[in-house]
Amino acid sequence: MKRKPEVALIYDFDGTLAPGNMQEQAFIPDLNMSKKKFWMTVRELAEKHSGDDVLMYMQLMIDEADKNEVKISRKDIKRYGRSLKLFPGVEGWFKRVNDYARARGLVVRHYIISAGNQEMIEGTKIAKEFTKIYGSSFRYDHYGRAVGIAMAINYTTKTQFLFRINKGALGVTDHATLNAWTERETRKVPFERMVFLGDGASDIPCMRLVKQQGGFSIAVYRPSSSKAKAEAKKLIGHKRVDFAVAADYREGKKLDIAVRRRIDLIAAAVKFRDSIGQRAAASDSGV
Repeated sequence: MKRKPEVALIYDFDGTLAPGNMQEQAFIPDLNMSKKKFWMTVRELAEKHSGDDVLMYMQLMIDEADKNEVKISRKDIKRYGRSLKLFPGVEGWFKRVNDYARARGLVVRHYIISAGNQEMIEGTKIAKEFTKIYGSSFRYDHYGRAVGIAMAINYTTKTQFLFRINKGALGVTDHATLNAWTERETRKVPFERMVFLGDGASDIPCMRLVKQQGGFSIAVYRPSSSKAKAEAKKLIGHKRVDFAVAADYREGKKLDIAVRRRIDLIAAAVKFRDSIGQRAAASDSGV
């Protein structure tokens, strides 16, 4: 039986599927520190050490957890994820999109590429919906405590994971498949069948790459923020995204309609390609 063509829906997490930064919803409240102080300290550390913001926030999580006797094992971090609030309609979104695509001869797989904590995302109620979650993760000692950083994803490193999805090299240590030269036509998920959803500056390289390669990029913004809306709209003028819309995933909303129309377009392109292939085969056989 012929395998259905795959469509990849790829999401940032903070500000895209959930409002704000995940550490502000869960974890920072357990420290003797305000969220303003936490992020100000991250910036100070980055400037002092000429370092990366993601590395600095992760190290600060470890340091402050130790200082305040806050447990920070993998299990504890995943527990924080269970309490994260999501944007309207997110929980019912995946099945609805999957069903819509399936009815058009496609299969949708969902992925996350986030600078946020992978373990925290894995603890959310929607974690099971994703084929792969790429996030910044900790290294743990033999007692299960976070003692270092295993993976840090920032705005420039995010793009490598698009190519992992593109080539089917999903394991983060599978560098051979990722770097091997591969014909565009044989890649597992062509960029034309990708939809990327993000909200901010850290997503711009992914937004632009997907759009330039023939995919579809969507900037989402917090529904109640006129400032966020204005910033998202700018990305259209800068040709970084195709569409900017409120992060409202409920049925019938603009985001829902935009993704459905893109699925329709992908399904039509696949059908057209298959019909041309069948005609070529018939011609070659003399039919």
